[in-house]
Amino acid sequence: MKRFSKIIPVEKLPLFKKRLESWYRKNYRRLPWRETADPYHIWVSEVMLQQTQVNTVLNYYSDFLRQYPDIHSLAAADLQQVLKSWELLGYYGRARNLHKAAGIVAEKFQGYVPAEYSQFRQLPGVGEYIAAAVSSLAFNASYPVLDGNVKRVLSRLFAMKEPVNQSTAHKIFRQAVEYVFNPKNPGQFNQAVMELGAIVCRPRNPQCAVCPVSSFCQAYKSGRQKDYPKKVVRPETPQHHIAVAVVQKNGRLLITRRPHSGLLGGLWEFPGGKIQAGETARQACLREIKEEVNLQIEISDHLLQVKHAYSHFKVVMEIFLCRYQSGRIRLKGPVDHRWILPCQIDEFPFPAANHKFFPKLKQLW
Repeated sequence: MKRFSKIIPVEKLPLFKKRLESWYRKNYRRLPWRETADPYHIWVSEVMLQQTQVNTVLNYYSDFLRQYPDIHSLAAADLQQVLKSWELLGYYGRARNLHKAAGIVAEKFQGYVPAEYSQFRQLPGVGEYIAAAVSSLAFNASYPVLDGNVKRVLSRLFAMKEPVNQSTAHKIFRQAVEYVFNPKNPGQFNQAVMELGAIVCRPRNPQCAVCPVSSFCQAYKSGRQKDYPKKVVRPETPQHHIAVAVVQKNGRLLITRRPHSGLLGGLWEFPGGKIQAGETARQACLREIKEEVNLQIEISDHLLQVKHAYSHFKVVMEIFLCRYQSGRIRLKGPVDHRWILPCQIDEFPFPAANHKFFPKLKQLW
């Protein structure tokens, strides 16, 4: 801790905490999950807020809780229904884990979110951040949170040379937040430092003039705010070219469901796959449908091209309208399939990339 005490001496920590928490009480955003003490509601909000912007979560949070107002209702819901409620919010593993965890809480803890940190931490999808956030906000337990906003504040505050996106640096950031943490008021302190990072100590154009703790900040004092936080430069995001088939048979469309584990697990999609080197998108479409579902099809038209970015890669999708010719469904990868009427598309949870061609597809029927 000597490293941090040289910048903010121990005797100055009370002033640092007082200024930060006072600023928060006057300036925090009025968000629905801040107006409740219900551990389940707070848990839902923290899961949704992982890797997702606040404005996006606002469009889902209240509706989700109307559908699943308590642990028991979420635990009793069908996973497909939960995924549909989560549709387009992304990172669907969060929804699968939350649903699974709700089942455990309903059965093992009678529907009450466990107040004991170690018990809560063992639930599916509950990592270090979620456990600290819910424990401190719902139960006032003394666990500091460490997310992207907090790391950015700490990086500038202490002029840290460690990259915020490097896993090996997590330990030193943990030490930094533990040094400034207020165990006497854990929930409000955690909210305050996260809020500071969200609306003042922003990635670009930090609002140092209104920062309550700028007098402690090494980056501000040296005029080097733009130099922090340090980051490891990642390799260029790979891009995959994919052929997708909208297969028609007797007025119905073929959709398949992805395995429940892995990327977009449990969601439905129109079948297809990567275009291999040396083949055209049309050739790939025919090959993929034969390999994936064992059908012979005929391509009738190219509907459109769709581009979509995921967290670690990008896709360019060529969408083809196709007619069934022969064969019986034999699934290679997906766990299920359906022949649906075009009007039934909205009944199933689909990835965001599929939604990008739905408007044009619906114009055809």
